[in-house]
Amino acid sequence: MKRIILSCILLSVLSYTSAQTIGKVTDEQNHPLAFANIVVMSLPDSTFVTGTVSSEDGNFSLNTDIIDGLLKVSCIGYTTLYKEFRQGESLVLNLKSESQQLGEVVVKGDLPKTRVKGDAMVTEVKNSKLSYAGTANDVLRRLPGVADVGNGLQVLGRGTPEYYINGRKVRDLSELDQLSSTSIRNVEVVMNPGARYDASVKAVIRINTQKPAGEGFGFDNRLMGDYNKKAGWLDQFNFNYRKNNFDLFGLLFYSDSYYWKTHQAVQDTYLDKHWKQESLTDVESRSRTLTGRLGMNYVFNNNHSLGAYYRIARQPYYKNYMDVYTDVFSDGKEYESSDNSSVGSNDYTKHTLDLYYNGNAGNWQFDVDGNAIWQTTDANNLANEQINAMDGTNSARNVTTYSDTEYEFYAAKVVLSRPLWGGNFSVGAEYGYMSRNMDYRNPEGIISDSKDEINENNASAYAEYSKAFGKVNAQLGVRYEYDDFDYYVNDEHQKDQSKVYHNVFPSASIFFPLGKTQIMLQYRSEIQRPRYSQLSSQVAYINRYTYEGGNPLLRPVMTNSLNLGVSYRWLSGRAGYQHVKDDIFNTSYPYSSEDPTIALISQNNSPAYDMLFVAVTAAPTIGKWSPSWTASLNKQWLEVESPEGNINLNKPLFMLNWDNSLELPMGFLLNMGVRWMSTGDMQNTRLDEQSWSVNGSLHKSIMNGRMSFLLQANDIFNTQKQYGTLYSGKVRTIKMYNDPNARSVSLTVRYKFNTTRSKYKGIGAGDNQKSRM
Repeated sequence: MKRIILSCILLSVLSYTSAQTIGKVTDEQNHPLAFANIVVMSLPDSTFVTGTVSSEDGNFSLNTDIIDGLLKVSCIGYTTLYKEFRQGESLVLNLKSESQQLGEVVVKGDLPKTRVKGDAMVTEVKNSKLSYAGTANDVLRRLPGVADVGNGLQVLGRGTPEYYINGRKVRDLSELDQLSSTSIRNVEVVMNPGARYDASVKAVIRINTQKPAGEGFGFDNRLMGDYNKKAGWLDQFNFNYRKNNFDLFGLLFYSDSYYWKTHQAVQDTYLDKHWKQESLTDVESRSRTLTGRLGMNYVFNNNHSLGAYYRIARQPYYKNYMDVYTDVFSDGKEYESSDNSSVGSNDYTKHTLDLYYNGNAGNWQFDVDGNAIWQTTDANNLANEQINAMDGTNSARNVTTYSDTEYEFYAAKVVLSRPLWGGNFSVGAEYGYMSRNMDYRNPEGIISDSKDEINENNASAYAEYSKAFGKVNAQLGVRYEYDDFDYYVNDEHQKDQSKVYHNVFPSASIFFPLGKTQIMLQYRSEIQRPRYSQLSSQVAYINRYTYEGGNPLLRPVMTNSLNLGVSYRWLSGRAGYQHVKDDIFNTSYPYSSEDPTIALISQNNSPAYDMLFVAVTAAPTIGKWSPSWTASLNKQWLEVESPEGNINLNKPLFMLNWDNSLELPMGFLLNMGVRWMSTGDMQNTRLDEQSWSVNGSLHKSIMNGRMSFLLQANDIFNTQKQYGTLYSGKVRTIKMYNDPNARSVSLTVRYKFNTTRSKYKGIGAGDNQKSRM
């Protein structure tokens, strides 16, 4: 005992006097193994000396004063390895899977457990009821702190996240719908990404899949049909061939989908007169999408691997039918009415090329990634307008618009990491170039033709260091970003809109336990650069009373955030405080004083304001019933202009999620969920009425899990409707009502044969610019 205590004191206080042993833990396919236990024992008595846990990339380091010893390496699901070692040497420790022949058994999933680990809130999916949810999207929307807000998933209190699957950046969100929940091992929700992530990233969701098994050819086919006023369907075929160190993988995907939406708006404009516009919009669209992907990996040895994939996405068919009925009043008197019917089409082709190389040289591990994207989009719209004035004069006109957009994007990224002073040190650099050209035409001359071009060079570098001090883990990082933005209109350089930015972003986090309670505290400085469409000077025609355009003078959004995460058994919580400067708000202006009935929908920067977020999740297990309750609060302190003068949008917004999993006889699993949102304020919008929805699913698998059926129903009672007021400055407010196509029913049939998952290890480059495209 005295020896152990003395060793611990020496390691923590005088670690530089001991020699360092470094290494990496891998599986049979040379994949890094995270969270493996590495214990040092003395010889010949096998007395414990010290120990550590491998990091997410499998690396570890040990400081010990013994010359010769014995290593004991263990990890769940793998055979324990014993290996002699000498002080100061570098090791590669390869663990073999435990193989056990089982009879016919029934394995029931437990409730997924969530804990704080490192920089993330980690939820285990494997062997839990979440593994039967359907797709990765279905899993994510049930996680603590993640909510489906109607237009996508958000990390509560942080916003829209970036997604990674096995370390690879998800560039197309359809990938989340193409990943089966049964393939997921765990999910990590990062509220405060470190310096290695772009400073524009608000939150990160990392999905880690289960360990691949087997060789040869395998496939996974998913067929889904859904109904939402009209029927739609999709078919997805994943295939993989693995032989020794070579891996060939691919995907074929086709979807035929239908969408509808009803929108009502009352727009009040206060100029020399009070103008009121009451409009009703009905939208129906249908699209067909094709996606193909083919890639390969090759693992040379424990130290070197490379891979590449090519992906093509094509939308050959898209039709959008929109009818807009509008009544206009001037000082309370009827002025005119209109009926606008339009048909639009949009087709695009997107090519993506991804390359990566992973290697080790001495103590250094390095990752090199390259990305290229080429995309073309052609859109046109034909609108027929009937205008009826109250003085009895009627008129009609056709409005035709054409839009052609081309993107070119190239990026490269290098990340180096190594053990250092008992911790882990990482540095990286990244460069990206983007060119966007858009040509907009209106033959009738109602909107001026325009051609704009954006060229952007973006470079960044970061350094990050993490170390464990006993049970306390700390991480410090700093990131530098350079952005050179050039803007052209009709081939003329726009000096005022073209800008150069130099920004430095620090970050820090600390993780420590208090008894059985795990606590995580984080700080980060971050930026959100405007999307390229938001910076466009072009004005697009929507209908007789509505035009839409960007704002080339938009400034980036700057945020300082402080976050706290806590977990204890089946209880977890998180809180965050943010100071936001120059947030980008949707707004509306009178297009011209000559015709105040025309609104220009655009964006502008807001005054600085503060935000507070708090969420608590309780997820116990009660027999065959596994409930999960999440309560969250968002509150902002924001003052905006309105026709009545400055007003405070400080009303808190509450959300409640109640998810339930219930095991039924004959192997069925029933899931039911209830979502509720209160009235409250969010940016420059006030939600005027509560909204709620009920979702459910029923899962059943047969043939030892090779075939499964999933019946899902979303928004069963058709209650997910939205009512709000948008404040657009001193002269305009807009009352809005949205009835989205939330209610639907679907049936998914999935069949798996000898499935093996790809070993692709690319981590992506240029993610900030790609997301802005």
